[in-house]
Amino acid sequence: MITSAKPCILLLLAVLLVSGSVTPGKNILVEAGCQSDIGNLISKCESYVQKTGPKIAPSEGCCGVVQGVDMPCVCGYVTKSIESIISMEKVVYVARTCGKVVPSGTHCGSYVVPRT
Repeated sequence: MITSAKPCILLLLAVLLVSGSVTPGKNILVEAGCQSDIGNLISKCESYVQKTGPKIAPSEGCCGVVQGVDMPCVCGYVTKSIESIISMEKVVYVARTCGKVVPSGTHCGSYVVPRT
């Protein structure tokens, strides 16, 4: 169960890790095998995936965290509530900008990743 909206934002990058208990600042392991450090995702990447505003190239720190994320795994856990908070298009943009492979056709919630 997700305990706050802020960790939801980065489930995808991860953000970022849905079927377990989420505690900001702790390492989280989702039952499906997706791994990520929610605290780092929140502190390093949150501003790059918000619904509002333009796409902004992520920082080196954000990219460092994104490199440890299994994007296709995490994308499989994106819900409508997560999509209401973050831009899936920006999540994919951030991941790809950081050099992470997110295959076209991958479903992140209702968003289908386009070709590069």
